[in-house]
Amino acid sequence: MSSDIFQDIKNDFPIFSNQINGKDFVYLDSAATTQKPNDVIDSVVHYYKNCNSNIHRGIYSISIEATELYEDARSNIGKFINAKSSHEIVFTRNATEAVNLVANTWASQNLKEGDSIILTEMEHHSNLVPWQILAKKLNLKLNFIEIQPDGELILDKLDNLFQENAKFLSLTHVSNVLGTINPIKDIISKAHEHGITTLVDAAQSVPHMPVDVQDLDSDFFVFSGHKMLGPSGIGVLHAKKTLLENMEPFLYGGDMISNVSLREAQWNDVPWKFEAGTPNIAGAIGLGKAVDYLNQIGMDVIHKHEQELYNYAIDRFSELKDFKIFGLENKHSTGGVISFSYSDFHPHDIATILDGESIAVRAGHHCAQPLMEKLGVPATTRASFYVYNDTSDIDKLFNGLQKVRSVLT
Repeated sequence: MSSDIFQDIKNDFPIFSNQINGKDFVYLDSAATTQKPNDVIDSVVHYYKNCNSNIHRGIYSISIEATELYEDARSNIGKFINAKSSHEIVFTRNATEAVNLVANTWASQNLKEGDSIILTEMEHHSNLVPWQILAKKLNLKLNFIEIQPDGELILDKLDNLFQENAKFLSLTHVSNVLGTINPIKDIISKAHEHGITTLVDAAQSVPHMPVDVQDLDSDFFVFSGHKMLGPSGIGVLHAKKTLLENMEPFLYGGDMISNVSLREAQWNDVPWKFEAGTPNIAGAIGLGKAVDYLNQIGMDVIHKHEQELYNYAIDRFSELKDFKIFGLENKHSTGGVISFSYSDFHPHDIATILDGESIAVRAGHHCAQPLMEKLGVPATTRASFYVYNDTSDIDKLFNGLQKVRSVLT
């Protein structure tokens, strides 16, 4: 797919018809959340306008339609990541809730005092704090796979880590700060050799590249809809069905039960036993439509496009004095994310000046404070690319950074 086609894709996103500060809007914060195409917005509006009702319960026409749309979305998302069955797809609010679900169900039921959980030094807080809490609660150990200066994981000590009573491994597929694409298939395989159960935080991979959970052989796999053109408030937990069947529910109440008496209850089948109460019906429907949109472009094409934008940006930014990219040496295996420092300018000042140029970037610790400490900085500025970006956006960012220098020096 040519760059011209990606330029045309912007027409599918109504937010880009707006101007900010009298200038065309350049959005470079897709690692935080993505913009929504008309197809997704229209699918949510259609639900509320035409079949707004609760699902699974009603025997009238619009409830049946809503249920079909909701369950079709589940099936669609399952196929998107090549799940063995749509019954392995659990809808949550986001990836964070999915991690907490696993921590408070499978992990709480299966880990015991003295066991260790293996994480990495590049984890998002959402895949760190839940395990800190569980470790304190159950007196578990937390051990970490370290990172090299170029942003890659140091993997030659895995056997030692995995032999230290390790029972669970939870790691990110793609770093939201460095863009590093971790070799999770190899890591998972080695973990399974040691009898270790695995979870993959795929919030930054599923939106950007082809993903096959059967090929990866992950036990648990989580991602968020809002990072892949879908609505906010909808996420996904994929888990092997045998694991789901042997886990206790996370939340209790309506729709997750099969039978209730005054003193006891029996749980529904998976995945519904993990979806208590009225779910985010519109969100699931919108996420299903987002998957359709991504499939129309092709995940291989999207990944290649982001790599081309990344390489183009690296070439352009090499012209800037005192410009440092974190993880640059890892250029061969990165997602469309660039975290950088620029001279001694504070990231917040950089972002503020760029906002005046109608360019949106992220500034801060990116919910990865331990990684910031490892990098030796309190914060970075981050630009992240997606389907609606093209080289003209990077040119505008480059010009904006030149203005940053002129303003701050």
